[in-house]
Amino acid sequence: MSREIIEAVRTIEREKGIEGDTLIHALEDALLAAYKKTPGASRHATVELDEDGDFRVYSIEIPRDLEERLLDEARERAIEELEKMEAETGEKNHTLLSDEDLDLDWDQVPPEQMTRADVTPENFGRIAAQTAKQVILQRIREAEREMMYEEYKDRESEVVTGIVQQAGDRNNVLVDLGKVEALLPRSEQVDGERYEQGSRIKAVITEVRTGTKGPQVILSRRDPELIKTLFELEVPEIADGLVEIRGVAREPGYRSKIAVESHAQGVDPVGACVGPRGSRVRMVVSELRGEKIDIIPWNTEPARFVAKALSPARVREVYIDDESREATVVVPDDQLALAIGKEGLNARLAARLTGWKVDIVSDTEFAQQEAEAAFGGDEADFTGRCAAVLANGKRCPNTSLPGSRFCGVPAHQELAKIEAETGEYAPGTVAPNQPEPAAVAEEGTEEAPLAEAAVETLTPVPVLEDEAPEAVADPVEQAVAVEEDTTPAA
Repeated sequence: MSREIIEAVRTIEREKGIEGDTLIHALEDALLAAYKKTPGASRHATVELDEDGDFRVYSIEIPRDLEERLLDEARERAIEELEKMEAETGEKNHTLLSDEDLDLDWDQVPPEQMTRADVTPENFGRIAAQTAKQVILQRIREAEREMMYEEYKDRESEVVTGIVQQAGDRNNVLVDLGKVEALLPRSEQVDGERYEQGSRIKAVITEVRTGTKGPQVILSRRDPELIKTLFELEVPEIADGLVEIRGVAREPGYRSKIAVESHAQGVDPVGACVGPRGSRVRMVVSELRGEKIDIIPWNTEPARFVAKALSPARVREVYIDDESREATVVVPDDQLALAIGKEGLNARLAARLTGWKVDIVSDTEFAQQEAEAAFGGDEADFTGRCAAVLANGKRCPNTSLPGSRFCGVPAHQELAKIEAETGEYAPGTVAPNQPEPAAVAEEGTEEAPLAEAAVETLTPVPVLEDEAPEAVADPVEQAVAVEEDTTPAA
């Protein structure tokens, strides 16, 4: 019978991947517990596997004084463990410690003071067979649970594919991952999605817990990591590292925005993610059950990145405040609703993706704000934008100096001198109640005339301290004109 047990242990070792020594030691412990229940059992004994493959029981006798000392030490260790357990759980443990339950430290016993004798019962083979069956099955379950936990504990944030085993309208969903059954809680499900029994879904592993019935794997369909992994599976350029997803902002079930960057010359990151005729992004949208996805090109310039993040709306200008990380976005009147999105969804996703607080205003609203902050006389303190008009027909984006309508650029300071000498608004400037040059040009009227001194200033120039030594204020906002462009979106 023992030979059969050993063969069974070796077979399990090969098929289940469980170490045979682990099962043998478990068998010895279980057989020792069974032996101590027999009448006349020795107080100290051990079970060992002999050369013939039979389990033998050996009694152990040691001097009385040495036994008492080892029992006292074992009792102290047991009490410390109980007190530690009570401190962790907060519950009193009323377990009574008996000498039979104490584990002695046999390493402190010299071999010459230890007397061993074979006390194997006659019917120990039958006991061994019955015990072996129970122990092997129990240890197999424990070992498999431990192996599954070790396998999944390092797979957090990984996307897995499973089959729905049990689903309800308002209940948790059980997903079969092959070796383990995972849980998709209600809080991690996407609103509007229905999980039919037998259907195949992809989800992110968010947590792995240990339990009495094995490891408990928690899944999520709301995690942004799901979108990144789906694009890695569909876009070879992302898998190869040619294109990188720099950020993801997601409103599960409604809309998502991803920012992509190319690390190879000649590779269009947006086009690579969209795919031929939108085939790649369409597969991701299908897996997400129709969730819309905007693919945004990553840009190191915050203003341009914010403008692209508001896709599909067209943006006219963006004003950046680096200190407070706030961005004021000016859009055409007919694009205001599209830029904000339903219930502010588009603006909210853009703010999450860029990390900037986004304030969206229309051309009309911005013109009114500029008019209210316009220069009102000698006693007024104008703190808005520079009133000069650039050669490209747009207003200078720099902040005006305190008490002036112009920034510290020398050409624009010349306009300030002209106004001071003549007492009238200089040509090539924006009067307090005058519309923006870009807005005038869009309506089909004539553009504001350009001052000769401002012709050479083609791009926004920051205020420099050496150019305005008297009183130069740190520019609070920097404006960037953004080309009207749309970004592919699914």
